[in-house]
Amino acid sequence: MITVDRLVNVLGGYGVRLFGRPEARSAWLRSVAMPEACEHHVAGDLLLAVGTCSIDEAVRWAAAARAAAVLVRPAPDTEGAGAADVERKAAALGHRHGVAVLLADPAVSWSQLAGVVYGLVLESRETASGRGPTDLFALADNLADVIGGAVTIEDRHSRVLAYSRSQQAGDPARLETILARRVPDRLRELFQQQGILARLAATDEPVFVPPDAGHGLTGRMAVAVRAGRELLGSVWVTCERPLTGAHRHALADGALTVALHLLRSRTSADLERQVESNLVIRLLEGSVDAATAISRLGLAPRTMRVIAIRAYTPDDRHAALLLAFEEATAGFGWSRPGRSALLGDTLYTLLPAEPAEPAEAARRWIRTLHAELPTRVRVTAGISAPAEVTELPSGRQEADECLALHESAEPGAVPPAYDDSWDDILLRRLRATARTGRIPARGPVSTLLRHDSSHGTHFAATLRVWLECQGDLTLAADRLEVHPNTVRNRLRKMGELTPLDLGDARQRLAMTIMLAAAADEPRR
Repeated sequence: MITVDRLVNVLGGYGVRLFGRPEARSAWLRSVAMPEACEHHVAGDLLLAVGTCSIDEAVRWAAAARAAAVLVRPAPDTEGAGAADVERKAAALGHRHGVAVLLADPAVSWSQLAGVVYGLVLESRETASGRGPTDLFALADNLADVIGGAVTIEDRHSRVLAYSRSQQAGDPARLETILARRVPDRLRELFQQQGILARLAATDEPVFVPPDAGHGLTGRMAVAVRAGRELLGSVWVTCERPLTGAHRHALADGALTVALHLLRSRTSADLERQVESNLVIRLLEGSVDAATAISRLGLAPRTMRVIAIRAYTPDDRHAALLLAFEEATAGFGWSRPGRSALLGDTLYTLLPAEPAEPAEAARRWIRTLHAELPTRVRVTAGISAPAEVTELPSGRQEADECLALHESAEPGAVPPAYDDSWDDILLRRLRATARTGRIPARGPVSTLLRHDSSHGTHFAATLRVWLECQGDLTLAADRLEVHPNTVRNRLRKMGELTPLDLGDARQRLAMTIMLAAAADEPRR
């Protein structure tokens, strides 16, 4: 089940466009129909007009099928000069018959289109835990009825995908897991110590977990969910002793069924992620029409912040980032405020924001994402200033530079936003320029820096503070924690060492910039 709007956004990557009836974007598609060779009068929410290149005929079939939308592959010769006429005709026919007309690129085969459509409409169902078929819950209920225990289905990261409705055979540990939507860290550590997770990774046979009153656990059986050799997740059922006979076989068979559901769900999810990521990356690179890309992402054409994130653990800098990307793109697009892409070692998210809106909403989004990750994962982030959709490449640079600030900050520091940190970023740019040797090697500031380095004086720091205090000797002395006469004497000695025209406004500005680029903190 999926809306016409989401279907169009995904199929846009295959050259599909919607014409006519924009109000139909909110319509739900629950079934797909395809005309038979001898019978065109079929029924379904979405009609695939296989067998005709005529828009008129396709729309008539769709109206007869009472379909909300029809997908048509017009003949190749309708492209080029006549494309605008075809689009106007499609819009008019759709409006007349009350059908949303989706025109596909003739170069894309029906087998490709049908595979994508069937996957999205019939398999892309949303659950409380994000993507995943709703009948995983029904499967959990069926297993619970057959085995007589409370069932939980988890993904490979120990996040809850579904669970049986009966809580009679549950225990405190299961309840805590369901409420948190993931296995608590203390339980994962216990299962690791007991070798349960290692056995699930190595065998298809169900594994018994003994009771542990201290952790709120009654006994339970767990079995791995696999696709070939790949571990997709696990199924857990509460029980007082190891399962045998029919109950054990039912658990093993249930794991096979769960594997099929997860594979179908992942195929659909990966497709959506790919389409979303490609559009976000192209927006950040400025290589696409911004208004069109934003529309295909299902976002309003408004200002946005770019968020740059890196996630890692001490022993792995890749798995945590992939997990963060999965979390950022979990659930269908319309249930998420932003759109994300993984580019290199950074996760980028476009988050709608008002022009004058503080960055706290973006920080709240980052905290929410971090809370969904394992506690060992460290997250660093940077936030751009609000940017128009055409300014997103600049927003990406701002987010990257704020990310670099956060990575050099103390642990626990608030992710910086460009609005509040532009001055720090400017100074970082100046220091980067200084490190490449692109500032003058001669002149007053260079002379003072060399003298400080050779003689242990504090001339450069004194001059910088004096400039920052706009020539106020008393204020500069307080900042440096010295007597005003000390500041006066240092300035006199500087003038003896190098030409220092402190009465020239342009020279004062140039010295201020060069001193800011040369050092992080003033010295006394």
